[in-house]
Amino acid sequence: MEMVRAQLVGRFGPEAEAWLAEVPNVAARLASRWGFVLGELFESGASSVVMRCQWRDGTPAVLKLSPDRALLTKQVEMLRVFAPSGRVPTVLAADAEAGAMVLEEVLPGTEAEDMPQTSLPQQWGELLAALHSVAPPAHWPLDLRGRFDESFARIGRRLSEPAIAARIGQATWQRAIQRCETLLDSQTGLVLLHGDLHLGNVLDGGPSRGLIAIDPKACVGDPCFDAVDYVVAGAGQEGVEARCQRVATACGLDGDRLYAWSRVTAPMAAIAHLTNDGPGPVIDELLSLSS
Repeated sequence: MEMVRAQLVGRFGPEAEAWLAEVPNVAARLASRWGFVLGELFESGASSVVMRCQWRDGTPAVLKLSPDRALLTKQVEMLRVFAPSGRVPTVLAADAEAGAMVLEEVLPGTEAEDMPQTSLPQQWGELLAALHSVAPPAHWPLDLRGRFDESFARIGRRLSEPAIAARIGQATWQRAIQRCETLLDSQTGLVLLHGDLHLGNVLDGGPSRGLIAIDPKACVGDPCFDAVDYVVAGAGQEGVEARCQRVATACGLDGDRLYAWSRVTAPMAAIAHLTNDGPGPVIDELLSLSS
């Protein structure tokens, strides 16, 4: 819980302490109301507390609580939009006012980065085909341009931090923005994207279901974008360019566009690694890709 507390306070400020103190009471009330059995604390992110539970019919499930009620409500909406794909967890219950939802637990739930890498590109292609088959709802308000506007503004504020400024300058950042604009202006075949499909947001759902995507940030845009985090994660391993070729072929994507997108997101990935004292060879490859 100390790690969860530190993450929540880091994101939401000191007021998260009071919210966190109420979590056991809120969880108990929801368990009584919805008829599930609470279990142990599960892996929690920077914006939520997640607890295992057993749904009233015996289904293994997770209770997710967040002080950011608007974010959680939007996540519920996005999961329900993607539900026809069969590639997201089922929402069993939700309460916007409480900032809570119960989802089926994805089993066995192994994260994609810990799965056998030889078969992963093909499985990723099947995942994208299922997710991208879902038609965007009419007047869906979020698109890839807005996603990048927010990302460049938020992450760009960190360029003044000494450890980052020493490796990434404004010229590199502006080059990434220009490459992004070029790709956004030439998008075709737009689909409803998951929008945050990194290896930690993709879980093994077992032989009958395949890969399952969690925590969508659904937006409309270039289908290549849902493969770019997977490609960039090849830095320091087989290399981004080699992984790009494998993933593009397996997913039926334009390899040149996918590689171009990797050059857009590479400096963002480099900042994450610089923040966490990541491996030097990984950072060097990402910075080379950003040049």
